[in-house]
Amino acid sequence: MTRILFAGTPEVAVQPLHALCEAGGDIEVVGVLTRPDAPQGRGRKLTPSPVKKAALELGLPVIEHKPTSPEFFESLDELKPDMAAVVAYGNLLKQEALDAIAGGWYNLHFSLLPLWRGAAPVQRAIWAGDEITGATVFRIGPGLDDGPILAQSTVTIGEHETSGQLLERLSNDGALLLRSALQGLISGHITPREQEDGVYEHAAKIHPVDARIRFDVPAFATDRQIRACTPEPGAWTVLHNGDEETIKLHVIEAQIDADAQQLEPGVLAVTKKHVWVGTATYPLELLAVKAQGKKQMSAADWARGARLQAGAYCE
Repeated sequence: MTRILFAGTPEVAVQPLHALCEAGGDIEVVGVLTRPDAPQGRGRKLTPSPVKKAALELGLPVIEHKPTSPEFFESLDELKPDMAAVVAYGNLLKQEALDAIAGGWYNLHFSLLPLWRGAAPVQRAIWAGDEITGATVFRIGPGLDDGPILAQSTVTIGEHETSGQLLERLSNDGALLLRSALQGLISGHITPREQEDGVYEHAAKIHPVDARIRFDVPAFATDRQIRACTPEPGAWTVLHNGDEETIKLHVIEAQIDADAQQLEPGVLAVTKKHVWVGTATYPLELLAVKAQGKKQMSAADWARGARLQAGAYCE
């Protein structure tokens, strides 16, 4: 029996955890490593991570210590894992931690490595206009996502797919990929292969400042940015409505409308059922938005209540 420590934090890691727990055979998940409870919502109440919630429901021991602390290594001594599986854990694993589990740490990464190494591979793939992406299981080493590969799977990125929707698909597909890759490694049917050398773009984390929407670029580029930043960190713009009023407006969903009347970049056009905003080429039709201090709603409903003046624009 191979004893596995699972390391993960957000919702995208829950399905892979369940897949490993359901594997049976030579695999036993003996514990879960996750980030500590974090403040959430308006009340900033301490809330356990989705992976912690799942682990407790499964009756698994939970480790929340940093992987550099004495308490973490004490927990490893108690659990005695043979190898570790990692999905969006969120903490850096230093060499001392990597060496503490003899069988190695194996990461499920949501790109076709060596493409898009880094923190935001799904978002960057959408933003870059990639048509295909996928998932990779590899052994973690000292470098950034450059360890030897066990297995990969590919998916086509949907024309209107957001990063959240794509991550959900990859989580489901990747859960089975991770399980089969570890089973193949344990049985000896899989031999990890080194990644190809080369210079590849880095999938840097997307911060809120990066998610401010640009309308001075072609519509396809604006559309990609919005989809890449949805739901996190959230694509946003500043709405100017008259001489004094400005609000922050999140764009949740939009689509290119090549048949709409041409508009200057950022300028809004509104009817009873439609809201368009100009780009450097075709307008975008705004479908769902969330204004500062308001709930999410259809763009047409928002516009009716916003009392937009002539010349209202976004920047």
